[in-house]
Amino acid sequence: MNIKQLKYFLVVAEERQITSAAKKLYIAQPPLSYQLKQLEKEVGVQLFVRTAHGIELTEEGKVFQKYAEKIVALSISAQSQIHQIKEGELGKIRIGVISSCGGVVPNEQFKKLVKYYPNVSFEIHEANTFGIVEQLQDGILDLGIVRTPFNLEGLNFKDFHQEPMVAVTREEFFERKEIRHLSELKDSPIILYRRFQEIFNRSFRHQGIRPFYSVTCDDARTAIHWADKGLGIALVPESIALTYAKSKIIPVKHTNWITHLNLVWRKDREVTPLIEKIIEMF
Repeated sequence: MNIKQLKYFLVVAEERQITSAAKKLYIAQPPLSYQLKQLEKEVGVQLFVRTAHGIELTEEGKVFQKYAEKIVALSISAQSQIHQIKEGELGKIRIGVISSCGGVVPNEQFKKLVKYYPNVSFEIHEANTFGIVEQLQDGILDLGIVRTPFNLEGLNFKDFHQEPMVAVTREEFFERKEIRHLSELKDSPIILYRRFQEIFNRSFRHQGIRPFYSVTCDDARTAIHWADKGLGIALVPESIALTYAKSKIIPVKHTNWITHLNLVWRKDREVTPLIEKIIEMF
């Protein structure tokens, strides 16, 4: 029994004539009759009976018709889904995201992708940059959205967004409208987002400044929250500040404090059509 035989059977059952069924299927009558006999032989029952007006389904044939319709429908559905997967129109993407990308991702491109391909789904894993890179290496993720700097070994990357650092604080800690020189922060309590500790320390050290870190944490949102509560000045990427901060946001004019968001994926993993669409989207 095969799908072709089932399709032949259903057309004959609908037409109730071998001649008209053969025309509809664009085949000759003898091969059609042969396929029906082979089908009956395999199922072990007579599916059709000849009448004065053509052929009719037997009782067994009527029961078999219901199953044949389901099988053919499932076959069509399977072929359609396989085609969608092949074309990148169906599937699940496992994406790792960092907390500090919340002001940038998801963007309008994600909305367009979901609009055009409603059967695409996303499984989001949240971690810091190092955790996401590790999960990529372990095969847990398909793609990652991380922030520089990070170890590029074994990874392809696409730089899609860059932004400056800003200071988030209440008025009582800082009254200036912008920070033009790091010396302006030397006597202030700084809430340190540990991800950038090395970069901050290098910059302060280069200018002979010893900063006072009043709070140290591992999440930009935590740094912003503590700044909003009046515990000091949080130094965080601009997009996350614009998304979460309730206090004043002050631009920091320091060229070395520019951070980049990168889309990353493993070099040794096959890039499926769906993953390729996501990469192109960025």
